[in-house]
Amino acid sequence: MNSTNKIKVEIWSDVACPFCYIGKRKFEEALAKFEHKDQVEIEWKSFILDPNKVTDPNMALVESLAKRKGISVEQATEMGEYATEMAKKVNLSYNFEKTVVSNTFNAHRFLHFSKGYNLQNEAKESLLNAYFIDGKNIDENVILLELGEAIGLDSKLTKTMLDSDDYANEVKTDIAEAQEIGVKGVPFFVFDRKFAVSGAQDSQVMLNILEKAFSKD
Repeated sequence: MNSTNKIKVEIWSDVACPFCYIGKRKFEEALAKFEHKDQVEIEWKSFILDPNKVTDPNMALVESLAKRKGISVEQATEMGEYATEMAKKVNLSYNFEKTVVSNTFNAHRFLHFSKGYNLQNEAKESLLNAYFIDGKNIDENVILLELGEAIGLDSKLTKTMLDSDDYANEVKTDIAEAQEIGVKGVPFFVFDRKFAVSGAQDSQVMLNILEKAFSKD
């Protein structure tokens, strides 16, 4: 095997998707065990679970979920409890009672912007942490500016981007591509355009596919 070989992993996910954060942790666990991890390029792709969601800091997340799925608040609460338990298994402490109901389109623009500075993975982590753990409004420019500064993005350039509609087309292109390749839910991992995994699969499953993708290179 030529040691210069690289593989690309594209991950479609939404910032407001609890299983996307869990899937990220499981993938990171697999990557840590992968012998050629330094030769893996990761690209986060945009997917929006609820494009019509209106950012509403006064609405409880369970209410929003119940409304979107057409279920009772009790059922939505149970879903949240299940996701919280799953998150604990990968050392994530979700705070759904603090979560701010947010449209994620601007967060996805922010992710595309950060990619140009090789800070996309850091941006993704900061957005997920802000949404699920810190209870921050990720549709608010002030918050996105704070997150950007914390990972090393230039605040003036970030503000200029946020005040424009830059990267809107890139977000829409990712979403259209997801439809084209048949993505029904997220997270959705594509390894070198050869293999795909849907959902927050066990880290060993991820590791096996990383090895398979690398050996086929």
